Amino acid sequence: MPMNDVLKTLASEQQKAEVPEIRPGDTVAVSVRVVEGNRERLQKFEGTVLRVRNGGLDQQITVRRIASGVGVERTFLVHSPRVEKIEVTRHGHARRAALYFLRDRVGKSATLREKRR
Repeated sequence: MPMNDVLKTLASEQQKAEVPEIRPGDTVAVSVRVVEGNRERLQKFEGTVLRVRNGGLDQQITVRRIASGVGVERTFLVHSPRVEKIEVTRHGHARRAALYFLRDRVGKSATLREKRR
């Protein structure tokens, strides 16, 4: 069996089946499994998707939110076993792939138009 086939089967085993279509500008709620000592709990991180990188097994999303007046960005591996689920709460309208301009904005100017269906 060639090496390429082995990698593909490994990747397909670890890939999650029910991942929603995520695009820059979407508002998502990511539930992450957090280990504290010997306890484990789910933590929700909700914010705007700034960028989506790569595809397949190593797909990453960068999510930004304002937590008590401070901008917090977190990058998640979509298919990581620590990521429990990703829910898209609203689809934003973005005309570019990486929304870094949102870092300079505060308040209402940092919101994106909702995508029309």
